[in-house]
Amino acid sequence: MLYTEWNGEKLSALGMGNMRLPVLDGEDGKIDVEAAGEMIDYAMKAGVNYYDTAYGYHDGASERVLGQLLQKYPRNSFYLASKFPGYDLANMPKVKEIFEEQLEKCRVDYFDARVIIGLS
Repeated sequence: MLYTEWNGEKLSALGMGNMRLPVLDGEDGKIDVEAAGEMIDYAMKAGVNYYDTAYGYHDGASERVLGQLLQKYPRNSFYLASKFPGYDLANMPKVKEIFEEQLEKCRVDYFDARVIIGLS
């Protein structure tokens, strides 16, 4: 795997987006967890350390499944980003509530915003 230094962190040149995970019965919100797990395991073994998801991916299931699958890896072995559903202006008064929900669904205490957007 190729890596790049970004803001003092070593990020894999390739990241894994989780917008299009395998599904069951053609239902976008019904992720094939076993197949997705094989993909995550393969990516981790290949050295991918950046994972991206969003509140609305797979009808909200992407964050939950990604959080479940990354549990077997130490938190300091990957960087994780998720995106707020700002496309729906009705969500704007609920920023804190939705953010907390995203952390819970992803089973993490923090997202790696400092690394992702270059904050110091």
